[in-house]
Amino acid sequence: MALTLFSRCVLAAAIAVGFSATAQAAGDAVAGKIKTYACQGCHGIAGTKTAFPELYSVPKLGGQHAPYIVSALKAYKAGQRNHSTMQANAATLSDQDMEDIAAYYAAK
Repeated sequence: MALTLFSRCVLAAAIAVGFSATAQAAGDAVAGKIKTYACQGCHGIAGTKTAFPELYSVPKLGGQHAPYIVSALKAYKAGQRNHSTMQANAATLSDQDMEDIAAYYAAK
């Protein structure tokens, strides 16, 4: 069956919208806000420094790209990034938790 130019355009648009919705639907920012209760003590205060395990400035997460946050949390959970507090926090998170938290911070 030959598709008309209009039919091809409609089909292409539908596929593009489907991929876009799938890419953006991974995390729920509203759920993520609730799940950031453990994050706020360090990441919720501008200019915060911590002295454990060493003195450093805490990274700002608001506005960060969601895929980066998810990747970092997965690396902490797997022990591929070295920070005992972050490893302990990430160990309790599901993949959906990570996606939700990342969506919340990306939207800030």
